[in-house]
Amino acid sequence: MPRHILAICAALALAGCMTEPQRPPGAKTFASLCSTCHGAGGRGDGPIAGDLPVPPADLTGLAVRNGGAFPRDAVIAKVYGYPGRYHSAIMPEFGPLFDGATVTVTTADGAQVETPRALLDLVDYVQSLQRP
Repeated sequence: MPRHILAICAALALAGCMTEPQRPPGAKTFASLCSTCHGAGGRGDGPIAGDLPVPPADLTGLAVRNGGAFPRDAVIAKVYGYPGRYHSAIMPEFGPLFDGATVTVTTADGAQVETPRALLDLVDYVQSLQRP
């Protein structure tokens, strides 16, 4: 068999063994729950953003708008949604979707709160989208 055919076969075999790059935890959740409104990059430019009565927040500027510190506790609360607290907001309460393992989180005021791991992964992903 000619060498170039062997080289092509070897390249194809290697390509079949390659795996998709690992996405950070929370990226899949962001894509499924958040990107329709906030956009794939979190800039508030999702496909239905223009149809909403209130424009979705540009999530990439949360830290900038908070004096340079990512407002982790506020983002957890907003995404999770506490019944009655955000009932008038356009953003849905996603808390019931975060079933599964929990971890203890210490809030800024020192409280210990059991928080769904999937919610923390999503918030960590949103934090990774921050721009300077």
